[in-house]
Amino acid sequence: MLWIHPAIQLIATVAGFYAAYLGGERFLSQHVGLRTQFLWKRHVLFGRIAMLLWLGGLLGGLIIARLKWQVNFITGEHYEVAFAMVPLLVVGVVSGIYMDRRKAKRTALPILHGACNLLLLFMAFYQIKTGWQVIQNLVL
Repeated sequence: MLWIHPAIQLIATVAGFYAAYLGGERFLSQHVGLRTQFLWKRHVLFGRIAMLLWLGGLLGGLIIARLKWQVNFITGEHYEVAFAMVPLLVVGVVSGIYMDRRKAKRTALPILHGACNLLLLFMAFYQIKTGWQVIQNLVL
């Protein structure tokens, strides 16, 4: 049962990486002047998958820790970074939904959205490192 959480989070991170790649294509076309194709619907789909799985994984991690060890918040940096990701997830989800529903020419909001979500992706990669440490210390 403990392996469900890391498996879901890994899927979320792969989806997030792909959404970031697609968003990077948009950034290059809008701000660097390169001609690229932006697959809007695919970007939205993979972004939603990543965000929902990251949020679900946070809740799942709390539940699994409670079931396995009868306590939460014993994973140190792993849970601390997870909780630091929550406000960024909210900004990423809300700004993404807003831009998807109200299409318009924008400059600042897409930059904020992309920067926030790129930071989330880096944090997710760091979570892989801290999660592996949790597995080594508490599971194996």
